[in-house]
Amino acid sequence: MTNSIREIPQSAGFLIIGSNTTENHPVIGSMIKNEVINNGKKLIVVDPRRIELSRYADYYFQIKPGTNIAILNGFMHVLITEGIYDKEYVNTRCEGFEQMAKVLEKYTPEYVADICGIDNPQDIVAAAKLMASLKPMALYYSMGITQFVSGVNGVKSTANLQMLLGNVGVPGGGVNPLRGQNNVQGACDMGALPNVYTAYQPVSSEENKAKFEAAWGVTNLSTKPGFTILEMFNNAIAGNIKAIYAMGENPVMSDPNQHHVIEALKSLEFFVVQDIFLTETAQFAHVVLPARSFLEKEGTVTNTERRVQLMHKVLPPVGEAKEDWWIVQEVARRMGATWDYKKAEDIFEEIRKVTPSYAGITYEKADNSIIQWPCPSYDHPGTQFLHKDKFSRGLGLFTPIEYTPPAEETDFEYPMILTTGRILDHFHTGTMTRKSKVLDENVHEGFIEINPNDAHNYNIENGEVISVSTRRGSIRIKAMVTDKIKPNTVFIPFHFFEACANVLTNDAIDPACKIPEYKVCACRIEKIEA
Repeated sequence: MTNSIREIPQSAGFLIIGSNTTENHPVIGSMIKNEVINNGKKLIVVDPRRIELSRYADYYFQIKPGTNIAILNGFMHVLITEGIYDKEYVNTRCEGFEQMAKVLEKYTPEYVADICGIDNPQDIVAAAKLMASLKPMALYYSMGITQFVSGVNGVKSTANLQMLLGNVGVPGGGVNPLRGQNNVQGACDMGALPNVYTAYQPVSSEENKAKFEAAWGVTNLSTKPGFTILEMFNNAIAGNIKAIYAMGENPVMSDPNQHHVIEALKSLEFFVVQDIFLTETAQFAHVVLPARSFLEKEGTVTNTERRVQLMHKVLPPVGEAKEDWWIVQEVARRMGATWDYKKAEDIFEEIRKVTPSYAGITYEKADNSIIQWPCPSYDHPGTQFLHKDKFSRGLGLFTPIEYTPPAEETDFEYPMILTTGRILDHFHTGTMTRKSKVLDENVHEGFIEINPNDAHNYNIENGEVISVSTRRGSIRIKAMVTDKIKPNTVFIPFHFFEACANVLTNDAIDPACKIPEYKVCACRIEKIEA
């Protein structure tokens, strides 16, 4: 996030796109809802499903899955043709406007409405005019923007819009991605990506290589980027990867095209899983290393607003479970490393030394104040919002972006669109929430949302078990007939192994960041005859 959660009351309005905020990020969602309901703030929602926030929206656009870029381009087309964008901001703080404006010329409200499946093109005009009047407007998005083969371009489009409106580098504005898990931001900050060390320092740099070799007491670190998880699986099947170590990850449930994932795991000569439960993935492991849950260990997490927070151990560990860092260190020692960390804080002190944006953060500051990176020195207060006065690159760069369709479109054999996501009652692959009696009683099985028109056409009753198929597989799942979803579109939450949505999803990836296209693929639904 460029901005902070505590700035939500400072926003004059909100654009929520590709985020079921009240269910997936309920604290932030409730804060936004409070501002809209009780303080008269304006709200624009763009989402294929009629999510809770759409009830309170001044404008709600129920777009076809995968058409985010088209509608963002449509908003910007109106802002430019009507001359209501922030001209001073664009002229003084940005570059590339003319090239972007040229591409946007064809994205008329009528053209965009046809792509997105919007009934009234004039709503696009009215919503864009409302955005221009909101100073500042905050934009929030989540995986409904990123999980496409055009995910990187979707993110760039959100930045284009907010720069055009002059909403970046100001309190209460910004481009604010809501991360999917509590320490996803921290994991990325720590270099849990195939091409960077901590704080996004490229592995390709000889200077960075020398720096981290000295810090870790090793030699010959590679300057070649590694594989993303889907690339790992492809290489496992090809015989190029012999072993995988999975730590706190359940790819059998969370990754697309489940049959392909299982084939990859079975192709390995050695597979290690480190987790708190015997997950669906752990059942394929040769060795399982029992880790501690978050309540049984200490350390830091970094949340979606870049805030570093200290965790305290509040429960004694169960059985032989050990802290993640301790397990990794012991494995490393047996492979020749000379690491000698005594506690989690020792590791954090090393993080401070090798990570410029964390250099001024200490356990004491993380425990007693709101501290957000970048915090380059001990006397620095941290950074509440990014890009104040100027962008980190100097001028903000507008990127001309064309709408491109999803990797897999509907046809005669697979005439419907499948999209996937989460629900309030369960989290991610259900590793923890489905072991909660209360949560599992609330929603104890998978379901597929079907529009009433489609249910009528297929002679499907609410609660009936039906078949859902894609080019990758089939599942049987209970139908939920609801107008939350558009006609010719269905939605399945991916928490339930018994009716696993990721048996169906497409493993086509964004060429830049290699994220899979979880959010849209072509499917077929069928009534199961007795």
